Amino acid sequence: MFVENLKMALSALVANKMRSFLTMLGIIIGIGSVIGIASIGDTVRQMVSTIYQNVGATQSIVYLNIQDEAGIRDTDFFTNEEIEKYKKIFGTDLAYVDTNSSLTSEVKTKLGINKVTLTGVDSNFLNFQPTMEIKYGRFLTSKDIESRRYVVVVEDTAALKLFGKEDVVGKTFREKFNGALQEFTVIGVYHENMSPLQKVFMGNSQDLKTYVPTSLFIESEYNMFSGLRIFANKNFSGETLKRFNENFVEYVARTKGRNKEDFYLYSAGNEMAQVDGFLGAISIAMGGIAAISLIVGGIGIMNIMLVSVTERTREIGTRKALGATTRDILTQFLIESAVLSAIGGIIGTSIASGAILIAGAIMQQSVVIRPIIVILAVGFSALVGIFFGIYPALKAAKRDPIIALRYE
Repeated sequence: MFVENLKMALSALVANKMRSFLTMLGIIIGIGSVIGIASIGDTVRQMVSTIYQNVGATQSIVYLNIQDEAGIRDTDFFTNEEIEKYKKIFGTDLAYVDTNSSLTSEVKTKLGINKVTLTGVDSNFLNFQPTMEIKYGRFLTSKDIESRRYVVVVEDTAALKLFGKEDVVGKTFREKFNGALQEFTVIGVYHENMSPLQKVFMGNSQDLKTYVPTSLFIESEYNMFSGLRIFANKNFSGETLKRFNENFVEYVARTKGRNKEDFYLYSAGNEMAQVDGFLGAISIAMGGIAAISLIVGGIGIMNIMLVSVTERTREIGTRKALGATTRDILTQFLIESAVLSAIGGIIGTSIASGAILIAGAIMQQSVVIRPIIVILAVGFSALVGIFFGIYPALKAAKRDPIIALRYE
């Protein structure tokens, strides 16, 4: 019986192609909007998560946040000796630490004047930057750090702006450092493996990014520091990472004779959780707004089904006269409205998924389309059809066969 009703429903839809399509349009737009918004939300959340993973999910910045009315003491600042002590105390739990020092000033070359940011890092910094790929030359080594060499690793985009080409290993430029112009020799050129969309989310700074030995900052006029950049063990996450960060801040505060509140720890993991929660809430809200169009589509289905019931009054009368029960008629029209809505859902899902995949390919960004969302969307569209088809189906089922046969 179900198969027979399904065939009849499809025949009815095919018999009125344009009317069926216009009826489905509300469902197509509604389901397409829900799928699109859900996929965009999931894609953005994945992209943000990837960005944080790339900059270091275990990365934290520790800043001075002195609450004492007496103000900051010299001993509150971090020194090179303390950094070395932290490495010994925390061992492998503290995978990386530097002074989070940088300096930006203007650099003049034949191609013009550019602002160049020198960031001090240690030799193993590259291990915590999965998107960084050395294209030419090499990265900083322990000898560069120990010898305090004025060497620099530049981004490929910076190389183009400074020298007009990417392979600039061996080239030099002068930048003000330690109160005087210092000549830096390029020893490596790196590339950031990120999609254009990820780069937009990371910010579009006009300053050119470069890396120099952190020792240049440690043993200079900048020999006391208000902050540290740390990376915990890569295997740490969740509560383990949180506990490590708390222990680190507690130890720093205790050894400096300060309260824990006098040091602020900015964690990439905490920020990622906050951003993910915010994006999740936005996705749900936008999905709810888009779902309103499903109600509009459902009303359209109810309207067209009522018209269909009126047009097929004699057919209903004939079926009842031949022995069809009220339940048979009810089932027939419910299946018809459900099929109408489900087909609209499938078309809407296909269009939305295709558009998202094409957009992702254009922007060189992997997209997320969760199968469970697709299944739920199509299933929900069928339920919308059944819900809004109940009244027309009941109206058809309750028709008196004698009156229905007399209908012109």
